[in-house]
Formats: sequence, C-alpha cells, structure tokens
Amino acid sequence: MNANSLRGALLVTLAYALVGASFTANSLLGDYPYAGGQALRYGAACLLLLPLLGTAGLTPLRALAARHWVRLTLLAAVGMVGFNLAVLAAERTAEPAVPGVLVGCAPVVVAVLVPLLEGRRPSRPVLYGALLVAAGAFTVQGWGRTDPAGLLYSVGALAGEVGFTVLAVPVLRPLGPKLLTVVVCAIAAVESALLGLVVDGGAFLRLPTAVETGALIWQAALATVVGFVLFYMGVQRIGMERATLYTGAIPVAAALTAVLVSTGGFGLPQAAGSVLVGAGAALGTGLFTRAGRSAAAVQNDPRDKSRIVVHGHMTAARQPHQPCPGDGPLGPDALAAQQQPVVGAPGDGDGHVGHVVGEEHVPAGLQGLTEAGGAPKGERLGDRRLG
Repeated sequence: MNANSLRGALLVTLAYALVGASFTANSLLGDYPYAGGQALRYGAACLLLLPLLGTAGLTPLRALAARHWVRLTLLAAVGMVGFNLAVLAAERTAEPAVPGVLVGCAPVVVAVLVPLLEGRRPSRPVLYGALLVAAGAFTVQGWGRTDPAGLLYSVGALAGEVGFTVLAVPVLRPLGPKLLTVVVCAIAAVESALLGLVVDGGAFLRLPTAVETGALIWQAALATVVGFVLFYMGVQRIGMERATLYTGAIPVAAALTAVLVSTGGFGLPQAAGSVLVGAGAALGTGLFTRAGRSAAAVQNDPRDKSRIVVHGHMTAARQPHQPCPGDGPLGPDALAAQQQPVVGAPGDGDGHVGHVVGEEHVPAGLQGLTEAGGAPKGERLGDRRLG
C-alpha cells in the first residue's frame, strides 16, 4: 500500500468510526420524532458546510444532467433517510445487533456488485477481505433476538448502506467530496421534512432537550459533515470497493462509545471481532501486498477525460480510478481538452542527423523532421540526398 492509499484508508476508517459513534447518539434520540430529527441533522450539516464552498464552489452544479439529479435524490432517499428509517424500524422488534450484523455484510455485496456493474470480475483479495470484515462485525455484535419484520427491516438497512456507496460513484467525480455532501444533505433534509409532514403533521418538529441537542449536534457536525467529507475523500484514493471494507469500524466504534455512555460493554468478543475487521480491511486494501507489484496495475480508463489516473495500490488492471482534476495528488490536468499525450518522439533512433523521419498523418511532401541535432528540412523526400 502506497502513501496515497494509506491516507485514503485512514480517512475512511475515521469516517466510519464517526458514523459508528452516531449510533450511540441515536440511542439518545429515542423520544424525538424521527423525521424531524433527520431534517434537523441534515439541514444543519448543509448550513455548516455551505459557507466553506462559497459561490464558486457551487459552479459544478450547472453541468449536472437530469440523470445526475435523479441519482442524488435516490442517494439521499435510500442511503440516508431510508437507511436510518430502516434501522429505527428494525430496532422496534429486533435487538440492535441484528441490523448491525446485516449492515456489516455491505462490504461483501459491494465487492461483488460494483465490479459486475463495471463489467469486470470481483477482486479476490477484496472479496476475501470483505468476508473477514463481515465475520468481524458479527463477532463484535453477536446475533440478537428478532422476528420476520425486524429481519426484513435489517435487510432494508443493508440495502440503504449499499445504495449510499454505489449511487455516489458517478456523482463524486464531477462534484467532489464537499459539494456532494452539501447537495445530498440538502435533499435529505427536504425529504425528511416532507416525510415528517405526511406521517406526523405539524408535530414532526419540537424543541429538543439539552441531551437531544447534544446528540443532534454530534450527528450534524461530526457524523455528517466531517464523516461524509472524509469518506468521499477516502473513496477518491482507494475506490469504493476497498472503502466499503472499513464499514467494520462502525460496530467497533459503536461498542467503544457505548462503554463511554454506560450503555454497553467491550469484552473479548468485541476485541476478537475488531482484530478480524482490521485483518479483513488490510487484506482487501493490499496492505500485505508488496509495493513493487502495484505499478503494473496503472491503466488508463477510457471513460475518464482527464487522461491521468493513479492506481499505485491496485493489484489488478481496470480498477476504477480515484483522483480527478484538481482533487488527485497530481493536481489539475495540464493537457488541453483536445490534446493527447505524445506516445514517443519522432525519429528512427540511429542518431544520424541527416535522415529524414516520416510523420504519421502528414503528407509526404510536407515532412521534414530530422533526428536530434540536425536542421529541419523542407524538401520533398524525393529531392533529399541521403548519406
């Protein structure tokens, strides 16, 4: 794993840890209207992050097509509002471990689904690592009491987690982490408010208590603003498949923070599960792969107009590229939109300055490039004396 991939892994791990801690914050909002709490959380997150963008930061929105807005709407509805609603509904008839274990299977689904959608085979290291992460999540949380409804809602939570990752891939490139977070939070806030009006009417909002205010601030400022931005920044560096491996940090962080608020414990199962999660993430992201082998995996993606890709950590060709113009470690693409990189310098390589070298796509009568050190000639090939 190179330095860029390591930074991506750390960013994603921290992001998921913040999300896991937000599960503990959710337990403090049990009496607050669900839709109203989500509307406050996402609305506040949008307002907190919006000033950091400025007017110029909103410019990429003009280039979005209708299909992009549809995807963003689905991302907010499925991966944010729907996910939280499914978890809440599942916990009404099932112990929290049940949706937690199902959500822990998200890396396995993403490791198979994303490659299939891109027309390639799943990566074996990523798939094996995802299985270890899922096993670690199960070990940390165990399997609690449930019924068919609780199990069904838990599957819905799994679908929401997968949707949050898969739906974000095509819109992350043009928007970037910050703007994408602002847009989906704004949409999710509107969706939550509409849901609250339909379900609870005017009672979907009320003044929160001091404890509820603290929990909402944690969810908005840390779990959403910081967590989402760090997650999408990490995805740009290591790809969605590998980023999802770190969902195992959610149950680990939830177990640790539960100890802090005296709502749970951290014992041998949690420690063993944490080790499995770490091993799975390390295997899937190539931490055990020699750095010298990664260079062979660099390959242009024909769909990327930037023409520059960075795949230093990849173990197989045709993996999805991460950096974008202005976002990646190489900085903005220096090539103009219609230019292509020069494959090689024109010349036959024998060092003779008098030899005229033909140029591809140029009429013979106009050719005149010579070897390095010779003067350019404008004569026709038939009039040029060689030797």
